[in-house]
Amino acid sequence: MKTLVALVVALCLAGCGGTQVLKPKAGTSLPPKPEFASSVPTPDQLMTADDQARPQRNDELLQKSEKRRDDKFDLPPTG
Repeated sequence: MKTLVALVVALCLAGCGGTQVLKPKAGTSLPPKPEFASSVPTPDQLMTADDQARPQRNDELLQKSEKRRDDKFDLPPTG
């Protein structure tokens, strides 16, 4: 049983490792050019996440404790 499970896992992982150049299917084309872009993005550009999708980590340590400023929108609930 363990051998069967190991074989299934190995076959599943073997299929995940394939890499090839991305290109549209036959008879189709890439998505149209975005309205404000200067050119049509390539498949590699479309697959790359931008900074908003993957923000950088902020590792800035708090050096000293600071008192919070008053927040004029921090109101108690009404009713």
